[in-house]
Amino acid sequence: MTLQEVAKICGGELVGDPKLEIIGAASLAEAGPGELAFYSDPKYAGILRKTRASAVLVPIDFPETISSAQVRVSNPSKAFEQIVLKFAPKAVEFKPGVHPTAIVDSSTKLGAGVSIQPYAVIESGASIGDNTVIGAQTYIGHDTVIGADCRIYPRVSIRERTRIGARVIIHSGAVIGADGFGFQLVSGRHEKIPQLGIVQIDNDVEIGANTTIDRARFGRTWIQEGVKIDNLVQVAHNVTIGKHSVIAAQTGISGSARVGEYVMMAGQVGITGHIEIGDGTTIVAQSGVSKSIAGGIWFGYPAVPFAEAKRQFAWVHRLGRLFARVKEIEKKLGL
Repeated sequence: MTLQEVAKICGGELVGDPKLEIIGAASLAEAGPGELAFYSDPKYAGILRKTRASAVLVPIDFPETISSAQVRVSNPSKAFEQIVLKFAPKAVEFKPGVHPTAIVDSSTKLGAGVSIQPYAVIESGASIGDNTVIGAQTYIGHDTVIGADCRIYPRVSIRERTRIGARVIIHSGAVIGADGFGFQLVSGRHEKIPQLGIVQIDNDVEIGANTTIDRARFGRTWIQEGVKIDNLVQVAHNVTIGKHSVIAAQTGISGSARVGEYVMMAGQVGITGHIEIGDGTTIVAQSGVSKSIAGGIWFGYPAVPFAEAKRQFAWVHRLGRLFARVKEIEKKLGL
């Protein structure tokens, strides 16, 4: 497409040759002649000045002059997404119906346009909403309810009595509703505590590959509306994750913790059980949270407010010099 067409699609202001031909899209570092890239973060300014891209999507108030043509937009990342979709292959579509190799109990309720892929197993009492796709070799347990327009990718396991809303995406290898990790020591032996609750996943949630969300001991483990969970995350029994929170890979949330709304957890965060994370809190990667916290940015193990964590790191880095000074003073004092 021409650069003029690019600007029209994303509603941008063109700075450059409107007839310039754009044949693809790539990152600033990888783009070459004929390709479009985007710039939205000042930390990539150095890469922007070196890019070989023919054109770049930039913020409306972008102040620099660069060799590439520009399309000024309010949100370069979102505009780039719009253009990439124009170049991308057509999305994979699944025809409605039940594949002959799938095992679907006769009591299952299937909505209009549902697609059940090869070797899927759907147990008795389950209900699948309109236009939902159940991927190959996926297991749907007894009395589980899945809403409309969901995409359940291959080899997902969803245990009995799980409740899933509309427009939920669950990626391959995820396990929803496994037993919570509950045992009690009786006469020197660990005896299993029955895990009788459910998992409830509300509308517009996305769950990454190989993530596990355990059922509650009683009541529910609850993933609220709009939550986005990365790959390889463990959510224990009776946890609540508030609306529109984002949780990155390899995070573990222990039992009965309550996570507020719009919380952001970076990779490898650990949350101890029975604590509360307040609305809008950000937890930096590899932090360990051992007590309830409310808002702000937290970092470290145990996690402390980010400003305090930076001071502590600065002190640690100065210890070598401090040690050398002490040794020098001791030498002068003859100690």
